[in-house]
Amino acid sequence: MSNKKSVNPRQLTFRPAAEAGLSDLGTTGLVFDIKRYAIHDGPGIRTTVFFKGCPLKCRWCHNPESRQSAPQPALRINRCIRCGQCVQLCRRNAVSLDGGLPNTDPARCTLCGECIEPCPGGAREIIGARATAGQVMAEIEKDVIFYDESGGGATFSGGEPLAQPEFLLSLLSQCRVGGIHTAVDTCCYAQADVVDAVAEKADLFLCDIKHMNSEKHRQFTGVENALILDNIKRLCQTGSRVIIRIPIIPGFNDDAENIAATGGFAASLPGVERIDILPYNRGGNEKARRFGTTIDLMQAEMPSDQKMNSIADHLGSYGFRVKIGG
Repeated sequence: MSNKKSVNPRQLTFRPAAEAGLSDLGTTGLVFDIKRYAIHDGPGIRTTVFFKGCPLKCRWCHNPESRQSAPQPALRINRCIRCGQCVQLCRRNAVSLDGGLPNTDPARCTLCGECIEPCPGGAREIIGARATAGQVMAEIEKDVIFYDESGGGATFSGGEPLAQPEFLLSLLSQCRVGGIHTAVDTCCYAQADVVDAVAEKADLFLCDIKHMNSEKHRQFTGVENALILDNIKRLCQTGSRVIIRIPIIPGFNDDAENIAATGGFAASLPGVERIDILPYNRGGNEKARRFGTTIDLMQAEMPSDQKMNSIADHLGSYGFRVKIGG
């Protein structure tokens, strides 16, 4: 397992870029986490920056906190000691008790953060923070020595990084100036001009393929897959380095017909370096409960090792090196 370390688990904060000796790149974006020492988000040891906001609504989403393109109040129910202190602290009457648990009214909450630090159980947090590219670079550059020794770098994930193209391009440009390897972990649902601009600056793409049937893709993610597949073709045909990633979701895309269609599509593309297959887990369901609203996530079974090995063998028959896990 990777030894991933978050910048701040309760409320993402950034020190001014000037303190780190960086020019304050003024382009701003919305992020919800930065994980250091990641080893499953591209080659070597990496810092992964998670962008907030996504055009897809995957029903198995592992990061449902990434969906909304705005900061959100959240409550870790298992940490809440039911003390009611947050109700007393809120000067806007946005928090009330519902069955002993605090309930936050998003229409009243201004995300002031005054209830975060005093919470004795560390249950309250704000998901998402706006930052400049310079501030994010100050975090990325902390671990340059590890990138150099391991062949690692920075990975931009989400959510969907292509949904904030100016912010992403600013970060990619600064990484290139600093000689930091970059990877973009993307669903590839974006306009072609955005994909082309990012392709000029990114060193590697980690591209998701969720299903080859467009209607089933729409039913489970909210969008059809034509634009996604066209963009993956576009990246491969213009010489970008691409690793294809397939989340394996039992009952959705793990059948032999879809695996064969995915393998055939990948085999038609020039330059696909590898296929990663990622087993479904239910971690997103626990995260979704932090928001006190209904997020339509499915409850699938985790695929067995035997099933994952069988899918790996099937995809490997198309001539690919296949890795189980990121």
